[in-house]
Amino acid sequence: PIVSQEVTITRVAITTEKDAENKSTEMGRKNIVPYALYRTEGYISANLARKVTGFSEEDLELLWEAIINMFEIDHSAARGKMAVRELIVFKHSKELGDCPAYKLFDAVEVRKHDDVDYPRKYGDYTISIHEEQIPETVEVIRKI
Repeated sequence: PIVSQEVTITRVAITTEKDAENKSTEMGRKNIVPYALYRTEGYISANLARKVTGFSEEDLELLWEAIINMFEIDHSAARGKMAVRELIVFKHSKELGDCPAYKLFDAVEVRKHDDVDYPRKYGDYTISIHEEQIPETVEVIRKI
């Protein structure tokens, strides 16, 4: 569970003399989440890559790099301190897959430490992969 907070903000960003003539302050409201751990899931189809898109291993490596660094490019106030902490990749041995995706995603467990009432940092959690639930033909790659 998370607690969203609404705060009032005042900002002044005067960059030209014309701005100075037209405004003195701006008031607004902003919703923030002081801390949350988000999890997303995505898919790359090897079959479509081969048959339709031409998506290559080089493209795949570029995608992983882009995902890991996506919040490093823009540290705006709206994103706060968002960061990708880990990317877990399941690489199948067969083009059409070795296992349904939901089973692989279910093998990833995010658990809050028992001694933490209100998590406020990534270290308040343990991320585990239950390897016994993953077929031997599926390679697990953890990118940090």
